[in-house]
Amino acid sequence: MKELKNIGFYTLSNDRARTSSMTSQMKRCEMIITEYCNFKCPYCRGLSDEIYGNRPVKQLSLNEIKRNIDLWCKDMPLENIRFSGGEPTLHRDIVKIIAYAKAKGIKRIAISTNGSNRIALYKELIEEGCNDFSISLDACCSSTGDKMAGGVYGAWEKVIANIKEISKYTYVTVGVVLTPDNIAETAKIIDFAHNLGVSDIRIITSAQWNEKLSELDSVSEELLNKHPILKYRIENFKNGKHIRGIEKSDYRHCGLMLDDSIIAGNFHFPCIIYMREGGKPIGLISDKMREERYQWYKTHDTFEDPICRKNCLDVCVDYNRMFRDLNPIANDSYNK
Repeated sequence: MKELKNIGFYTLSNDRARTSSMTSQMKRCEMIITEYCNFKCPYCRGLSDEIYGNRPVKQLSLNEIKRNIDLWCKDMPLENIRFSGGEPTLHRDIVKIIAYAKAKGIKRIAISTNGSNRIALYKELIEEGCNDFSISLDACCSSTGDKMAGGVYGAWEKVIANIKEISKYTYVTVGVVLTPDNIAETAKIIDFAHNLGVSDIRIITSAQWNEKLSELDSVSEELLNKHPILKYRIENFKNGKHIRGIEKSDYRHCGLMLDDSIIAGNFHFPCIIYMREGGKPIGLISDKMREERYQWYKTHDTFEDPICRKNCLDVCVDYNRMFRDLNPIANDSYNK
């Protein structure tokens, strides 16, 4: 199997799998900076009520975001960071947030966005240091696109124009969430996204509808060779592999826990999917997070956890196989 980093999953290198530990460099962290969103996508689970508790505003303040970045960069600069939501570009301090991340020496600064904000804002974010945009694109026509945005009519045309423009300046991938509402258009969506000039295309089935896909033979080999992440996923589909789920024979611990993190509200979680699916946090945000994450890694059987077993992504499963084969930690007494 090719190294995942070379496929396009740029944080998932063999070297990372070999050397990650409780004290190695933090490689990739994601922060939910706001719960607010101007779309109402039918597959979006939102955040559980416990995450923000009694806060009158369901988002992190600029000072809280800086504190979290500082904790992730405590010993050495974090390598990759992603800001998510809700819709992160609705946070009033989003420009300052990106500028602070760059000032901390973070090399890859990413935003997951629905792509509907002002193009002037996206260009300002690029100028401040954002060099990776993941933009939702769940349709190839306005009627389905507006439906997938939760009935926000007219949004699709604006998103398409923004994707075309942002792709001229930096790395852009589009995320296509497949549900019964748009599954019949899968091949058309892929072809449409390719013609927008994006760097890659990430197709994924929704957590509520994790089915195998068929009829992807119409996607040309030439197109697949230009989008390695798309090719990886379609080859998995053609080989009968679901995009989500852990098999009994897979590594039943998550090596990503050691140098990866997700923060929402006052808590840190195993991963973004675990948080989205209502999983309990590992603990409160503090300078003890890495120790807590290491303990979770050692003692948590992911196959026995229904959230992990049902929802873990194919690429994470493949990375954890590498971790099992390469990292000495995987051979300790806890993980035999």
